[in-house]
Amino acid sequence: MRQKFQGTLTAFDYNHWQYHFPVPDEVAEAMIRGDNRRVLAWFEEEGPFHVALMKAKEYWYILVSKNLRKKLGLNEDSPCNISLEQDQSEYGHEVPEEFEVLLDQDEEGQKYFDSLTPGKQRSLIYLVTKVKNPESRMKKSLAILHHLKVAKGKLDFKQLNEWIKHYNNL
Repeated sequence: MRQKFQGTLTAFDYNHWQYHFPVPDEVAEAMIRGDNRRVLAWFEEEGPFHVALMKAKEYWYILVSKNLRKKLGLNEDSPCNISLEQDQSEYGHEVPEEFEVLLDQDEEGQKYFDSLTPGKQRSLIYLVTKVKNPESRMKKSLAILHHLKVAKGKLDFKQLNEWIKHYNNL
C-alpha cells in the first residue's frame, strides 16, 4: 500500500550524500519489514525509483541523486509530492534482462552472486542497469559473472573493472 506525503528537498551540511527528502516517522515505519528498508518512490508521480530508507539521528530520509534532481528539476528547498511503496523485488532493484538471462544459464555464477550481500548484489545490478546499450549490458554482465567465478565469489571492484575493460574490447 502506498504512503503519500509532501517533502522538501534538504541538504546535510556534513555529508557528501547531502540531498535528501526527510520522511515522516509513521510513513517510514509503515514501509519497513524487518531489516528491509528498500522502497519504491514516486516523485510528483514520476517513478518508480528504487531507494532505501535511511536513518539520521533526528529523522528518516531517502537520498536523491544529482541525476534524479536534474531530471525532476529539484533544487534545495523544493517541495515535492512523494509516494512510497514497499519494494517487493528480489534484489531491491530491477534486474536487466541480459544479466538475468546469464544468471539463469550459469549455475556457478548464480551461486557466487547469491552468496554476496544484498548491497553488493544491488551494486552489481546497478553497474549493468546504468548502461543503455543492450550489447554493452551483455558484455558487462559477462564480465561480472566471469569475475565472480575466477575470484570464487570474492568481489574486488578493481579486478572487476579490469574484466569489464577486457570484455568491452572483445
